[in-house]
Amino acid sequence: MADSVTDRFLRYVVIDTQSDAKSPTQPSTMKQKDLGRLLVEELLAIGVSDAHLDEHGYVYGTIPATTTKNNVPVVCFTAHMDTAPDFSGTGVKPQIIRNYQGGDIQLGGDDTQVIKVAEHPVLRDLIGHDIVTSDGTTLLGADDKAGIAEIMSAAAFLIDNPDIKHGAIRILFTTDEEIGRGVDKVDLKKLGADFAYTLDGETAGTIEDETFSADAVEIDIKGVAIHPGFAYGKMENAIRIAGAIIDRLPKDAAPETTKGRDGFIHPTGISGVMEKANLSFIIRDFTEEGLKTKEALLEKITMEVLAGYPGSSFTFTVKDQYRNMKVVLDKHPEIVEFAVEAIRRAGMEPVRGSIRGGTDGSRLSFMGLPCPNIFAGGHAFHSPLEFVSSQDMEKAVKTIVELAKLWEERA
Repeated sequence: MADSVTDRFLRYVVIDTQSDAKSPTQPSTMKQKDLGRLLVEELLAIGVSDAHLDEHGYVYGTIPATTTKNNVPVVCFTAHMDTAPDFSGTGVKPQIIRNYQGGDIQLGGDDTQVIKVAEHPVLRDLIGHDIVTSDGTTLLGADDKAGIAEIMSAAAFLIDNPDIKHGAIRILFTTDEEIGRGVDKVDLKKLGADFAYTLDGETAGTIEDETFSADAVEIDIKGVAIHPGFAYGKMENAIRIAGAIIDRLPKDAAPETTKGRDGFIHPTGISGVMEKANLSFIIRDFTEEGLKTKEALLEKITMEVLAGYPGSSFTFTVKDQYRNMKVVLDKHPEIVEFAVEAIRRAGMEPVRGSIRGGTDGSRLSFMGLPCPNIFAGGHAFHSPLEFVSSQDMEKAVKTIVELAKLWEERA
């Protein structure tokens, strides 16, 4: 197909696919299926004859093998269709700065939104690139529609060039990744892959084989309610208790004060009335030990605060979210090594990195499908300042093609 990866990307970002953590359904929002249906239509048009959308909103498809070798592993390339609930994804109006020549980028829909070089120094490496942004009133959706466009473009290229030798390639587009449910309903037996790669990273040339380990914590506080006119010595206000817990969190263990390999304790929600209150947290660290240490600290703070309120009580609930995929990937080093080589073949200097977050690959790795993360080229995810380079998306397409070739060559 004549479509460039940017053409595809521009088509996908205008479809609102924001997920919703409060929804109990899978997918959490039915509008995610709007993109899924379009992707199936396009996959069928390029020759992926088994492409289909299942009831959970997942898109599956297969690029048939072109090799005569029978020992080539089945590789899956995957990306997620939903965009983050953090900022509006409705009414996206993409704009392209062609042949970017440096300097800050003013976004047309909101004068206060400026992509500043000082805050996004990667722009210095994008001189001469075509840069896609939103108009500043919504996020762009490069996370992860850039990954989707890249996989779709690579699929079209491989099918149009059957002389390129590769094994069977599975395609998987997931829903609800941004709310931690991306692979809850994936049918790994139907997928039938030996391992996978998510296209969900940032800077061109990056391969990530390590993520945070992640838990969620809910603290429910039961206070003592009474009419405020008769409260002396009796009332124990659950809202005050919740505030005291937040106030005692270590200032040097927050997302805004940590970087590199430091983890954090991050309050994500607070609600309450005099009688009861709820606190929601996410806990992140690269090691299981670090995760448990932070949870123990949070529980200790809660107990110490509640000690001053003898009539009140609390429950402390920890829920596993995902674990550091490096534990699994270190047992299959060739999966990452081949990605490094593919990036080099696509004309970039490979950089191995760690994600201060997670991907579908974190969960897939522990479900038995080892899955590192390859760059998709986007930056400033989950914000109205999100941007992506067309040329970097093209490099990701080349990386996918080179990976497909490598696994066939080395089989």
